[in-house]
Amino acid sequence: MSDQYQPPKIWRQDAVSGGKWASINRPVSGATHEKTLPVGEHPLQLYSMGTPNGQKVTIMLEELLAQEKDADYDAHYIDIGEGEQFSSGFVDINPNSKIPALIDHENDKHIKVFESASILIYLAEKYNALLPKSGVERVSVLNWLFWLQGSAPFLGGGFGHFYAYAPEKFEYPINRFTMEIKRQLDVLDKQLEHNAFIAGDTLSIADIAIWPWYGNLVLGNLYEAEQFLQVNEYTHVQRWAKELLSMPSFQRGQIVNRSWGEEWQQLKNRHSAQDIDNVLALKPK
Repeated sequence: MSDQYQPPKIWRQDAVSGGKWASINRPVSGATHEKTLPVGEHPLQLYSMGTPNGQKVTIMLEELLAQEKDADYDAHYIDIGEGEQFSSGFVDINPNSKIPALIDHENDKHIKVFESASILIYLAEKYNALLPKSGVERVSVLNWLFWLQGSAPFLGGGFGHFYAYAPEKFEYPINRFTMEIKRQLDVLDKQLEHNAFIAGDTLSIADIAIWPWYGNLVLGNLYEAEQFLQVNEYTHVQRWAKELLSMPSFQRGQIVNRSWGEEWQQLKNRHSAQDIDNVLALKPK
């Protein structure tokens, strides 16, 4: 049809259409402005936002603390809608300008870690928790961790973008990504039918990585798409998502670096356990 979009021979940035994130998207990397990041008192310094990718790390840290690991941390809010991920300080940690980003200042090593899966593995190995050291159990956890890394972009950048954030509703991409997300939910549902947790009988970094995306989705906390996707059909994912949400580490971790929702769901910056306690105390009984 004559009104269909035809790609030009050469793409130009001025051809970008609108949308929620259009003002910060650009085809080059690097810093846009100079800014030094704040540093708290703990060796672990997290720079993030409470999106699903950000929740992975804060839930992980809260679970480590629940297991009495010495994993106290400072979490600093990075407003990606305002382009704070493009500051010189943030780009120095993560040249890809994506949250979350972590620095471990223990023993003055200043280890920079970016990409959420890399951070989860780093913390798991540092504290000897939530990731088996060897054997088939370790392989299973890593299989599912990297399943998430390959699958979540279809949920976030694919389905979520076109269903919730694109300037218009386009039938083809919504149908395309809905098909894939329902297939992914079916994969998880079948895995959880015979396993208490994603990779077996024990909580692991695979659960911590997958829950912020697919747990939030089936619980109605992502894109307001629960009816559209008929998430109640995935009974085993529902069971798993609710059981994890009942754990204090998931309740605590999901509110860190968050600036939306109810008052008791928002904690932009976290410097101590008391910061989370104070916010959760606001939750209606």
